[in-house]
Amino acid sequence: MPQTYNDKEKDVVFNREFLPYIDSMYNFAYKLTLDEDDAKDLVQDTYLKAYRFINSFEQGTNAKAWLFKILKNSFINDFRKKTRQPAKVDYQEIENVYNSDDVDENITVDLRSETVQDLIGDEVTNAINSLAVDFRTVIILCDLEGFTYEEMAKILDIPIGTVRSRLHRARSILKLKLSEYAQKMGYDTDNEAIELS
Repeated sequence: MPQTYNDKEKDVVFNREFLPYIDSMYNFAYKLTLDEDDAKDLVQDTYLKAYRFINSFEQGTNAKAWLFKILKNSFINDFRKKTRQPAKVDYQEIENVYNSDDVDENITVDLRSETVQDLIGDEVTNAINSLAVDFRTVIILCDLEGFTYEEMAKILDIPIGTVRSRLHRARSILKLKLSEYAQKMGYDTDNEAIELS
């Protein structure tokens, strides 16, 4: 049952129930957005919404799952907005770069090359990051954050059967992506019983 708090009580509940999860929230946001600034914005937005709607939080329930659900919904809403908007280019900035005296004539026009350089690193992280958002989300929630199927179903607003099938599919994709890496590390990838969890 929703409760009504005065400002002092809101602060106490917020600090006690929500702030301990700020690192987990940032990690989840970063794994969804793959960008530090976007992740920070997403966490800030999540905590603002959590404070604003704190009266709908039921003390004694799973605060972490409640926050994850807010973050996931904010991410999806923001993602939808961005996909509806055309990409924005600052032509003045481009003109200034190309008209400056110290411009490198061999400057690359393939902006992906810089982006890819930032993503090179741990094989497992790269494999997880390459998953579609729905698959990446279930892997993060289950295998990295330790949520149960029931909690994941509530966070994602989907049936438990869908959680299980997405998780199975995500793990199968990861297994394929990481089989060569696993062989290099000395693991037997021919064994069908290999579990990723």
